[in-house]
Amino acid sequence: MEKLRCIVLDDEPIGREIIENFVKEIPFLELTDSFGDSVEALMFLENNSVDIVFSDIQMPKINGLDLVKALENPPVIIFITAHRDFALDGFETGATDYLVKPVRFDRFIKAVNKAKDYINLKQNSTVHQVNSDRIFIKSDGKLTKILLDEILYVEAQGDYLKIVINNESYTTLSTLKSMDEVLTLPKFFRVQRSFIVNLEAIRSLNGNMVELTNGKNISIALNKKEELYQILGIR
Repeated sequence: MEKLRCIVLDDEPIGREIIENFVKEIPFLELTDSFGDSVEALMFLENNSVDIVFSDIQMPKINGLDLVKALENPPVIIFITAHRDFALDGFETGATDYLVKPVRFDRFIKAVNKAKDYINLKQNSTVHQVNSDRIFIKSDGKLTKILLDEILYVEAQGDYLKIVINNESYTTLSTLKSMDEVLTLPKFFRVQRSFIVNLEAIRSLNGNMVELTNGKNISIALNKKEELYQILGIR
């Protein structure tokens, strides 16, 4: 495969240099650029295509989490942090992995291999959108048409997706992140890192749980609850 283009973002020069050197040790990675300023990195990403971003979380001006949220189509993100507590927030933004400082090279290799596998999976996605109201998915060796309005929810299961339609379900090789581009507001909402739900399929809400019309109960991420309630017009 072609080399994966990377940038490194860390306001601490030593931390930045460590990751730069790690990148140079991996044959399938190519260091495109390196930044100590998050605003400069954001401007670069808005005008240039890269495959992987290694980004510190705690930075002045714009932190790593907000930087990713500002990107319309973010690349694969691997966060670097001195605090494990930020890991959950990182995953909620769609990060592929996170590394805790001081970063070990063996842990770095594990993260970049995970990123490479994700990129390969996305490039070979088995979900095909043919127009705004339907998709075709490859399941059980055949292409199956699915009308978007009939989808109750989609669940990430490792490298696969489970797509549920009433009492039927289909499993296909793909990622929830790729479905984010297909199942969008105002019809669908990602309630947590593993589930996208059809808003019309919501039967009830109880605290941090949502019940769907087929009886399925799904937990709502804490940072998604307020947004979901606002979308549904609940105050």
